Amino acid sequence: MLKSSVDEQAEEPFERLGRDERRVWINLAKVLLTLPGALESQLLRDADLTLLGYMILARLSVVPGENLRMSEIAEMANGSLPRISHAVARLEDRGWVTRKVCTGQGRRFTIATLTDAGREHLAAASPAHVANVRRLVVDPLGDDFVRLGGAVERIVENLGLPTEVLKRPNP
Repeated sequence: MLKSSVDEQAEEPFERLGRDERRVWINLAKVLLTLPGALESQLLRDADLTLLGYMILARLSVVPGENLRMSEIAEMANGSLPRISHAVARLEDRGWVTRKVCTGQGRRFTIATLTDAGREHLAAASPAHVANVRRLVVDPLGDDFVRLGGAVERIVENLGLPTEVLKRPNP
C-alpha cells in the first residue's frame, strides 16, 4: 500500500524547495530535532524534570485552580492520554501533582492538580530553564524573536493546535 501511494505521489508534479527555502528548512529541522534535547538535558540535570514534566507543571501553574483534566494536558502537550498519564504519574510520585478521578455528565475523567511542592519545585527550576531558553533561543534572535512569534502561530494554527496566551492568575 505504501508503495502505491509513493508511486502516485511521484507521478504528481510538486514544487521543489528553492535553494534558500531548503537551507531554511534544513536549519529549522535541526532546531526542531535538537532544541528539545538541549532544553531537557538542562532540566534533568538541574531539576530532575523532563521537558514535558516542566511544561505540565508550568501549564498547571497558570490556570485557575491550578488543575486541568488529563485530556486538556494531553491537548496542550499534543500527546496521547497514556503518554500524559505516565508523565503525570511520575510528577505525582514526586509529590508535585495529585490526580483525582471525577465524574460528571455521565463520564469519568481525571483531574491533575499542582501541589505546593510542585509549585515550589517549578519556581526553583524556572530561573535556570528560562536562562537556557534565553541563551539558546531568545538572545541569538534578538528583536527577531518577537517577530518569529507571528510565523510560529501560523504554523501552530496550521497544525490545528490552540494558540491561546496563558496568563498567570492575579494573587
